[in-house]
Amino acid sequence: MGDLKRLHRLLMDIDDMLAGCMRCGMCQSVCPVFARTLNEGDVARGKIALLEGLSHQMITDAQGVKCKLEKCLLCGSCSASCPSGVKATDIFLKARAALTEYTGLSPIKKAIFRGTLTHPELFNRLVNMGSKFQGIMTKKANAYHGTSCAPMLSSILGNRQIVPLASRPFRKSHPSMDTPAGKSGLKVAFYPGCLVDKMYTGIGEAILKVMKHHGVGVFLPANQACCGMPALASGDTKSFEKLVDLNLNCFSGKGFDVLVTPCATCTATLKKVWPMMAENLDMKRRREIDALSAKVMDINQFLVDRVGVRPKDGAEGRAVTFHDPCHLGKSLGVFSQPRTLIQASGKYSVKEMKDANTCCGSGGSFNLQHYETSTQIGQKKRDNIVATQAEIVATGCPACMMQLTDMLASKGDNVRVKHSIELYAETL
Repeated sequence: MGDLKRLHRLLMDIDDMLAGCMRCGMCQSVCPVFARTLNEGDVARGKIALLEGLSHQMITDAQGVKCKLEKCLLCGSCSASCPSGVKATDIFLKARAALTEYTGLSPIKKAIFRGTLTHPELFNRLVNMGSKFQGIMTKKANAYHGTSCAPMLSSILGNRQIVPLASRPFRKSHPSMDTPAGKSGLKVAFYPGCLVDKMYTGIGEAILKVMKHHGVGVFLPANQACCGMPALASGDTKSFEKLVDLNLNCFSGKGFDVLVTPCATCTATLKKVWPMMAENLDMKRRREIDALSAKVMDINQFLVDRVGVRPKDGAEGRAVTFHDPCHLGKSLGVFSQPRTLIQASGKYSVKEMKDANTCCGSGGSFNLQHYETSTQIGQKKRDNIVATQAEIVATGCPACMMQLTDMLASKGDNVRVKHSIELYAETL
């Protein structure tokens, strides 16, 4: 009965949200998937038309509807450009949840999300094991970018060039931390996210260095879990809610001014998606989510808007071009702050690429399910990066870093991929 009530609530929410769509087709001009396929079913307007009468569609062709919904990057381009203010990305997340509530999770996803991801200790042990034995399954592909390929896993990973797992995860170097506010008078809670913990540990180290430099206290609790977006993107609200609960146990009610993350997707999830998808949680947890989400900030935004980092006048250092992650720019409106941070040392100058704020084609699991389309979108971004002749492309999302590295490494381009916080930290 509880599952039926949850499904009914999701369907009612979706019906209410669909009412605002005027079928103007503005989303066609900004959808990166539609630009490649020219298929009306791949654009927001087509998906919204499909979702009208979703309860009937679920009975007649649930799997067909699910496949069409999953051919979406969840980049938010449609939502950001909609003149009617339709939150298409929110609609698609709720629709995926409704369909999964009706059809159930596949055995593989059930094992990944409910059997592994929602058990952080087990998840961490498995990744640690993968780190130790990854050399057996992969071979070095590009020495400049430090990437590998995995011929034995080509049925899953294709020909992509991947960044290896860190030999020592960030949490092993920094299991927990609780330092007081210094000269800044500020204290942050630090949420590294999965990719920083397990792959891009240098980003985490850069943040700790920057916080120490500016006299910002850091609260880094142990036992942090995934933000929940991978599970929710597959419609698994139960795993999503468990992950939210685990993270609330770490952060709720603790003494800090701001919760910072270096991952655009994690930031947008904690700040916007948690409150939107919290309706099944009890009132106490919902209040805790509201209080926590109000404190969430991207690391670039925090340093510029709260700490007061400013660019140096006439910075003429090495050229850096910047890719705007969709969840940072379109979802959170953070555009100028990463560029300010890059130019703050005077050692780097920003050279804008064409269409800096268009999607890179990553999209989480979209990259696995629709690698050909993902690569086509990513190669267009790669072309724009290379055209600037910049030495470095910076961004504010580890997932985007993985995609950009794959695109550049596969073409043999010697353009470094960095997080903006890394560039700022190395000059302090």
